[in-house]
Amino acid sequence: MTGLKILHIEDDPQTADTVATALAKAGDTVTWAVDGTDGLRTAASSEFDLVILDRMLPDMSGIDIIGKLRDAGVDVPVLMLSALGRTENRIEGLDAGVDDYLAKPFEQEELIARVRALHRRASGQSHSAVIIFGDMECHIKARTAHRQGKHIALSPKEFELFKYFMQNAGEVVTREMLLRDVWNLNFDPQTNVIDVNVGRLRRKLEEGFDGAILETIWGAGYRLLAR
Repeated sequence: MTGLKILHIEDDPQTADTVATALAKAGDTVTWAVDGTDGLRTAASSEFDLVILDRMLPDMSGIDIIGKLRDAGVDVPVLMLSALGRTENRIEGLDAGVDDYLAKPFEQEELIARVRALHRRASGQSHSAVIIFGDMECHIKARTAHRQGKHIALSPKEFELFKYFMQNAGEVVTREMLLRDVWNLNFDPQTNVIDVNVGRLRRKLEEGFDGAILETIWGAGYRLLAR
């Protein structure tokens, strides 16, 4: 793999130096942005393979930044670094639209491994620009959903769910699959985060249309239906 071009949005110079040193050893080039405003400006002015984002910044939170990036159509993979490492903190970050979440302090080897895995995963998802199933379309790069030609406005996490269901269209998708592949969790946090997000997605996909499109398979999971 050739070196990656990475944007690191971080206000702490010591953390920025640690990340830059570790990734330089892996052959990557890191651009440092000192706060959210600088980070958003830099992300918009140049193309990056990946963004590493601190959660707590002096001018705005990382949660706000990921929302602004996604609203602006910047779909680069984002790894959030944070001293807030509790399960609910990770879920909040992932639900906001980040692709992976790593708690501070961290081992440099794990940081490098997470960056490589995230880049591989993002690269693998870009082979097909559009997924079509029944009367639905999932536009991967544009991160948009359509049914019967009508655009359906989805949040970043709702789009990730929609894309995953489209990638597994017609098949039963279990809660374990969603936790692992959409929320990047290898355990069940015992919250209703999946039910809430699937419920929101179902309402948006079905509102104004005839018939159910996202079926609940009790005791198993969910299945996307063709209409």
